[in-house]
Amino acid sequence: MALFLLLIFVVVPIAEIYVIIQVGQAIGALWTVLLLIADSVIGARLMAWQGRAAWRRFQEATAQGRIPHREVLDGVHVILGGAFLLTPGFITDVLGLVLLLPPTRALVRRAIVHSIERRGAVTRMVFYTRPTARQGPPQPPPPSAEPTPPPPPRELPPA
Repeated sequence: MALFLLLIFVVVPIAEIYVIIQVGQAIGALWTVLLLIADSVIGARLMAWQGRAAWRRFQEATAQGRIPHREVLDGVHVILGGAFLLTPGFITDVLGLVLLLPPTRALVRRAIVHSIERRGAVTRMVFYTRPTARQGPPQPPPPSAEPTPPPPPRELPPA
């Protein structure tokens, strides 16, 4: 875990600074800053567009009574991809695009699911749900073999 944190908080920022300096030397400082601003704006729009699509697929899956596991994973990828695109830097922008574009996101999702299955973290899950209003009103119970007796007669008080 310490190695992972070292990678995220030390190695990635140093690599991002190095790439930004190299791009700045190649195309100029102003164009580099404008490019970083443009990819943040485009990333925000792409995240909003893909986020709406993922939310719509999530709602369709739940309306059909399916477990929206794929849709939830897509939503997580869209959020992470948008965060990477909003972070200044070219390396994180590439990673953000991979997570935001549907074809590459599907490849990442498949790799994650395969990794989880290979580790045996999830073998089989069964969910039982209660009927909802969309499935219609509740049905009356089936008639039993013995009829219910009528209530006893009420006696009227003397007048």
